[in-house]
Amino acid sequence: MFSALRHRTAALAFGVCFTLPVQAALLPPGDMASHQARYIATYFPGRMTGTPAEMLSADYVRQQFAQMGYQSDIRKFTSRFIYTSKTNQRNWHNITGSTVIAAHEGKQPEQIIIMAHLDTYAPRSDADIDNNLGGLTLQGLDDNAAGVGVMLELADALKDVPTQYSIRFVATSGEEEGQLGAENFLKRMSEAERKNTLLVINLDNLIVGDKLYFNSGKNTPASVRKLTRDRALAIARSRGIAAATNPGLNPQYPKGTSCCHDVEVFDKAKIPVLSVEATNWSLGNKDGNQQRAKTRSFPDGTSWHDVRLDNQQHIDSALPGRIERRSRDVMRIMLPLVKELARAKT
Repeated sequence: MFSALRHRTAALAFGVCFTLPVQAALLPPGDMASHQARYIATYFPGRMTGTPAEMLSADYVRQQFAQMGYQSDIRKFTSRFIYTSKTNQRNWHNITGSTVIAAHEGKQPEQIIIMAHLDTYAPRSDADIDNNLGGLTLQGLDDNAAGVGVMLELADALKDVPTQYSIRFVATSGEEEGQLGAENFLKRMSEAERKNTLLVINLDNLIVGDKLYFNSGKNTPASVRKLTRDRALAIARSRGIAAATNPGLNPQYPKGTSCCHDVEVFDKAKIPVLSVEATNWSLGNKDGNQQRAKTRSFPDGTSWHDVRLDNQQHIDSALPGRIERRSRDVMRIMLPLVKELARAKT
């Protein structure tokens, strides 16, 4: 494994029926991403794993990739999660999820994976339902239509750009039930694919949080962190964009590392990762779960899974212009970073 990590480090260092009529090439950075986020959130609410809304949104994302000229398909997987009733009875709930994969082929076998989960929160208990968490009306604009929107704009911007390394764009499902789609994707990777994966980039919860963060995995080598996380922060500074990394105020989450998204699955497998998220690691338990200061608009300092808060109407009212600004900022950092890491020829 250590030899594989050295190989990844050396490779990165060497390279240092739905349509949405939006073309990224004709728009400023972030415009396509924000349009896509709004479209997915409003046309496919309640994208719980295995539901018709999730399947329709997966097919929509696949069609978007196909319209860009990518080879793209939907990979089904089966799994289950525990549902707890008011009487504290616990039962398994079986699901069939949809993961969308598109391939940008490079000249060499090494690859970079860019991920964003398309599913919304599925209630795991009667208490969740009573608290308006998840369900058929949850738009999930922040969690995580915005991440899918940025991934689609990156794919569109890179579709005609030759790269030395391949790029895989992956829209997972089952994230809200415990990274089920990411686990299935990793399980189905061959040993050669694992060794050739230089980096996994995860885009999740980009809008509501106070600050934009770039974090590495606990197992990502320091040399790769410099080329990925630290380079992202440098690009942000050069463009006047405020960005940060986890300050490490909670000993369970060391400085510069992330937690609890799909990317955690790959970190545990010793594959280098970069997590892109918006939250506030200095608040609450200092674990990244409190996204912002508590206000009337966000009473708990979060919008996580809440039908009343994670929708475009509420976000537009509470944070005017945030969806477009944050989408633009993320794109202005991520596009040059991905081009560098994939060794794009421009």
